[in-house]
Amino acid sequence: MSVAYKISASILAADFSRLGEQIHEAELAGVDWIHVDVMDGHFVPNLTMGPVIVKACRNISQLPLDIHLMIEAPENFVDAFARAGSTILSVHVENNPHLEETVQSIHDLGCKAGVVLKPATPVEMVFPILHLVDLVLVLSVNPGYSGQTFLPEVLPKISALRHALDKIDHPIWLEVDGGITSNTLPLARDAGANVFVTATAIFNHPDGISSGVQLLRSLLPD
Repeated sequence: MSVAYKISASILAADFSRLGEQIHEAELAGVDWIHVDVMDGHFVPNLTMGPVIVKACRNISQLPLDIHLMIEAPENFVDAFARAGSTILSVHVENNPHLEETVQSIHDLGCKAGVVLKPATPVEMVFPILHLVDLVLVLSVNPGYSGQTFLPEVLPKISALRHALDKIDHPIWLEVDGGITSNTLPLARDAGANVFVTATAIFNHPDGISSGVQLLRSLLPD
């Protein structure tokens, strides 16, 4: 079942001294979601943001907040992130032995639930849970840092997921994150993705945030 295309602006590349201003600019330029990458320095090799930043984003904008939890034991933190104002909470399949229970907890907290695959994780790992989730996120870089180069070897994974999701009787977002630029977005789009997370191509665009968003939007059907 198809759903409309979305651009999710990752604040990982934003200037945090002007976070409110930059989120407003991205919103006015036409982004659909605000993406927050949460890293704990254990599950991935970086330390970033927590519920306080999510709450700040909620105070700044009413756009859906798309939260990617790259943390150990995410089931212990979904409540805090939900209370901070998250719209979508996505957890990894690689470190969650009770994935179905975690997804149910996210739904019980009033949020949409997503599952995430690292580049090397077999796509089959999410098949048993697809009927329960609202989003599947395929990472097209190894997680940890913004500005990495898109890994084309994930494209068959996106295509396989698109084929599987089209058989599900409710709409599920197929999101891709990592190295998404005006050059790589069409590759992910043609493989079947319909949500595109991008940080550098928006917040570090040489002609400004609005130009970055407009360029990406021009590559998507109306």
